[in-house]
Amino acid sequence: MPKSTTIEPIGTLPPESCWVLTDGAAGNRRQALALAEALTPSIREIVVGLRAPWSWFAPRALPGARLALGGDDDSLLPPWPKLAIGCGREAAWATRQIRRWSAGACLTVQILDPRIDPSHWDLVVAPRHDRLHGDNVLNPLGSLNPIDDAWLADGREAFAPFAALPGPRLGVLIGGARRGTPFDGSASEAFLAAVRARHAADGGSVLVAASRRTPGSILPRIREAFANLPGVVWTCSTDGPNPYPGILGWADRLIVTPDSVNMLSEACATGRPVHTFVSAPLPGKLALFHAELRAVGLLHDIDEVTAETQQPLRETDAIAAEVRRHLGLA
Repeated sequence: MPKSTTIEPIGTLPPESCWVLTDGAAGNRRQALALAEALTPSIREIVVGLRAPWSWFAPRALPGARLALGGDDDSLLPPWPKLAIGCGREAAWATRQIRRWSAGACLTVQILDPRIDPSHWDLVVAPRHDRLHGDNVLNPLGSLNPIDDAWLADGREAFAPFAALPGPRLGVLIGGARRGTPFDGSASEAFLAAVRARHAADGGSVLVAASRRTPGSILPRIREAFANLPGVVWTCSTDGPNPYPGILGWADRLIVTPDSVNMLSEACATGRPVHTFVSAPLPGKLALFHAELRAVGLLHDIDEVTAETQQPLRETDAIAAEVRRHLGLA
């Protein structure tokens, strides 16, 4: 376990002062970059790829840490930045090692529960449903993201033709299976039927986007389900640019599959009502996240009648302020 240290204020972050480390997964990159961009414009992004057996046990330490990166990987070498932000298990290994290799000169922030003692990092940012607590642990309700009024305005500008679609515009964000939450044929059919029923009740148009995790076998069914409705259906790159920013910017109401903490958090950041459809019991942490969103009025059943707007869930700036305070950053 690292020795505790007293961190003195280090002043304004200098150029190239923040490393962002992930495994390259879109959701992890999005969270780490969102926090980094809220702290400094000087960012270097690094994708961490560990060799076995280090990758099997990350972020736990094994002997010969330098060998984990391969002999030709020079990405994690000094000069060290003032701050390193990681998201994901292999990135947690990297931020832990950087803190040790730099003798504490590089401050480290790890996003998501690293599954080991958080004292290996200067700060850990873990959502409430991870149930991780400690003096150096921050607990947002959802996942970090860059969505604010300016981001939504950019999304509307990038997909300006969506303004001509009949209202109300129903945004539909489709994820995929995760542990304990299948998205097979029956689950997807039930979800699509529920979305069509909501559209039939409200009228207007649909703005539909699948994700990287949506099973390929279900994509034709998604296109078929909305083929006769006004709107846009995006299932893969052959359909053109991913309209996700435009959907969040233009939707009057959003329906999100229950599996994705990131998509639910980002939908809730828009300030529009957010709904989901749950056809089977959710696993523990995901069920807790849903319950917390519902408790504060941010998530609703798919057929629930709501107001046209709700308080947006925007936590990134507040978490960034706490990072500055804890680490003595200007």
